[in-house]
Amino acid sequence: MHNDRTITEARLKRVLDERIRPAVYPESVPLAVTVWHAPGEPVPVAEGIAAGGVPIEAGAAWGPPWGTSWFTVAGSVPREWAGRTVEALLDLGFDENMPGFQCEGLVYRPDGSPVKGLNPRNQWVRIADRAAGGEEVLLHVEASSNPVILDYRPFVPTELGDRETADGEPRYRLARMDLAVFDRTVWELVQDLEVLEGLMSELSPDAPRRWEVLRAVERALDAVDLQDVGGTAAAARERLAAALSAPAHASAHRISAVGHAHIDSAWLWPLRETVRKVARTTANMTALLEDEPEFVYAMSQAQQFAWIKEHRPEVYARVKKAVADGRFVPVGGMWVESDTNMPGSEALARQFVHGKRFFLEEFGIETEEVWLPDSFGYSAALPQLVRLAGARWFLTQKISWSRTNKFPHHTFWWEGLDGTRVFTHFPPIDTYNAQLSGREVAHAVRNFQEKGGATRSLAPTGWGDGGGGTTREMLARAKRLADLEGSARVAFEKPSAFFEKAHAEYAQAPVWVGELYLELHRATLTSQAGTKQGNRRSEHLLHEAELWAATAAVRAGFPYPYEALDRIWKTVLLHQFHDILPGTSIAWVHREAAATYAAVAAELEEIVAGALTALAGEASGDGGTVVFNAAPHGRGEVPALGAAVSGGPVPEVRPEPRDGGGFVLDNGLLRVVIDGRGLVVSVYDPAAEREAIAPGAAANLLQLHQDFPNMWDAWDVDHFYRNTVTDLTDAETVEAADHGVVRVVRVFGASRVEQRISLPAGERRLDIATEVDWHETEKFLKAAFPLDVHADRTAAETQFGHLYRAAHTNTSWDAARFEACAHRFVHLEEPGWGVALVNDSTYGYDVTRTVRPDDTGTTTTVRLSLLRAPRFPDPRTDQGTHRFRYALVPGASIGDAVREGYRINLPERRVPGGAAVPPLVRVGNDAVVVSAVKLADDGSGDVVVRLYESLGGRARTRLEAGFPLASAAVCDLLERPLAGAETDGDAVRVALRPFQILTLRLERRG
Repeated sequence: MHNDRTITEARLKRVLDERIRPAVYPESVPLAVTVWHAPGEPVPVAEGIAAGGVPIEAGAAWGPPWGTSWFTVAGSVPREWAGRTVEALLDLGFDENMPGFQCEGLVYRPDGSPVKGLNPRNQWVRIADRAAGGEEVLLHVEASSNPVILDYRPFVPTELGDRETADGEPRYRLARMDLAVFDRTVWELVQDLEVLEGLMSELSPDAPRRWEVLRAVERALDAVDLQDVGGTAAAARERLAAALSAPAHASAHRISAVGHAHIDSAWLWPLRETVRKVARTTANMTALLEDEPEFVYAMSQAQQFAWIKEHRPEVYARVKKAVADGRFVPVGGMWVESDTNMPGSEALARQFVHGKRFFLEEFGIETEEVWLPDSFGYSAALPQLVRLAGARWFLTQKISWSRTNKFPHHTFWWEGLDGTRVFTHFPPIDTYNAQLSGREVAHAVRNFQEKGGATRSLAPTGWGDGGGGTTREMLARAKRLADLEGSARVAFEKPSAFFEKAHAEYAQAPVWVGELYLELHRATLTSQAGTKQGNRRSEHLLHEAELWAATAAVRAGFPYPYEALDRIWKTVLLHQFHDILPGTSIAWVHREAAATYAAVAAELEEIVAGALTALAGEASGDGGTVVFNAAPHGRGEVPALGAAVSGGPVPEVRPEPRDGGGFVLDNGLLRVVIDGRGLVVSVYDPAAEREAIAPGAAANLLQLHQDFPNMWDAWDVDHFYRNTVTDLTDAETVEAADHGVVRVVRVFGASRVEQRISLPAGERRLDIATEVDWHETEKFLKAAFPLDVHADRTAAETQFGHLYRAAHTNTSWDAARFEACAHRFVHLEEPGWGVALVNDSTYGYDVTRTVRPDDTGTTTTVRLSLLRAPRFPDPRTDQGTHRFRYALVPGASIGDAVREGYRINLPERRVPGGAAVPPLVRVGNDAVVVSAVKLADDGSGDVVVRLYESLGGRARTRLEAGFPLASAAVCDLLERPLAGAETDGDAVRVALRPFQILTLRLERRG
């Protein structure tokens, strides 16, 4: 037989494109269309429907950036179409290659009830299954003209990312707005041919099955009359029936398809637009569920459910019904699909608290899957939090984006900091927007790394990022791939069903220990510094508000602000979404975030002030001050989590002039030398007789790099950025200032930096306050501390503990971690002596080691990442003034690093008054850190305390309650009792394993 494979394949492509697909809608008539352009922000549905409009024709321009236009389409079904299936084709000017990234619409009936969403791959609205002929058609479309930010030429700076800077020019041209006959048989033929084409292209040319499919396709094409596709489609389908009915091999891989639409809660669109994206997608998916009995759809992010409930109650009613039917499945158990590197300990815990509680209260569902397909790496604290939240399984896909090393597993046990393990799956289909194409399905089979031990994987199926969801075409593919020779078996099912089966067959899966580090998108730890600072400050203010409000409620009858704290927590959790906190959203999102964080801070400060006033009591006649300490460690006479009456002003360490310029600071515990350039050239620890700064080096050195990654500007920093660096050593000013401060001013490029360096009395800590007026472009600013420490690893704080990372580059895995995340501290040490670098608002850091040529000593340099200046998607990222506080702590143990990290983030508060405030709870072991003290969310008045072991060892202690204790219980994160706690009078005996998190619920007596 002659090899005519390529000829037949080319024939198939042309006939499909030019004859068969167009014949799906063989007849059409235009609809009459009018449009009303809403001024400003979106209007309520009733207002949009009632607004009327002016006529508009196909081809007319519409839609300025971020505008809303209400289209009304009207017409009647031709009488000659009686008995046929009729659909409206409503094309707003879509580019079918950009689903979710451009204009979209939601279709309503005249009574305001939603029908379905319109997207580039979903433009149809069913009018009648069997038309009577003569039916009147009247529909309204709320169309959003979201501009395309990420275009065919990606990462081009644009002002379209904020309504305040975008132009007013129309972005779209109205396309087809018709009534059309839908030929189901032709549509089914299209699905048959597309599935067989996809299968055929993935089979080896040497495989007999490929040729069997090719000949079946050839026979089917021969049966198609190109001038009467509709009349011959059934005959063509008959010739494909045998090829489509050949069963899969017994060993065929099994794919659990799960309907899905990954909807970024903000990204290249603002939060308000996500509300509408969710409504459009869920309207589509609930309609599809009614049409397709085998379809199952999963949706994460409790916040998005809450948005529909608030803004589109009619859509939410359909969602609730579908959830009750078991086919619309809430997953994830988190408030949003958050970043997991940067949220603080309590914040990451509260993602589960508020997410799971929403699903329990709204649907009575205990979600067991943690669904995070698209976050930029995964904290080693997560497995323990997942289990403490009552979940069992974890899913992500993003690690497949790693650029250096391929992750070795797709199904495995993930072990976290404390030893907790969670059963985890990475879909080998390598996308969370699967279409179930032949290429995708074949890739999943080839890519699956558990062959021989496991047989199944999961495929999140549907258009995502900007929403859209699963289409009827995807469902048609799944039906054909359910049992098809040469393919994996595909079936829609719930995520829980997949995990149960996967766990049952592969319970002895391999184990991965520690963080899941994404070898990409490392710059998300630095971009949009203002957003990150707003998050960090909000987290610590929430800690203070809960602590002091609970203390004041117990001590002074202060009304605990349950509703306000619940609302504020949800606002902060929303802004930890994985494109907001990482700094990768458009300018509009970060502008709004700044305003939101300012409002959050003002409200929390008001709560804190009210509670402190209630606690501080009346000042004495000659005045008095109460010093409050919200940190989990005592400060001199001020107890942890309590307050003491001030003993007077804090002494200052005054800088002394130094020969050759600069100053010396000496408090008896440290001696610090600042040279004439304003650089720290010595930090001497007399007790240990150790110099912290490497010989000949200077610390607190600001370094500026060119920063232009190959792609993903706000997301990425590529390793080659290190090839060029400018040390900022020139100073305009180096002078002694008030309060024992050395003030240093530098000017570089278009920017200015002012630093205030001080050495507190009685502390082994060098404080540095930095203010940068930043106006650079495509630059990266670091603060370097070259240390005379021989260390092959560093400890970086993460949620509820710390983890070690290599300081060397022995392996490609080590080398790939050239930028990593730390919360409040980075610590490195030689046995018996270490150094900590603590901060109040940064996350990114890097560590490098060099051997000095003169004495072969090792210099280990730790650098904090301060600012970047990418131009996409926000062309003015980080422009303006920023303030950072960080401190160098020589001679520090891990315990010192933990303590100083909390101290710099939770400064003392001084309030007029005369009453000391005993802590509501005390612990007797510094290794045990109290991360939260609050009243129980259920309003019972019980005190809830969360604590953890912070040093990585076992710890025993007594938690003493500062009130009469009736009973105590160990709880999960949602404050549900799990077991009784061992009490001893008004105390609870606590024994913790390394990094264990423990939540205690304390019932007050009397």
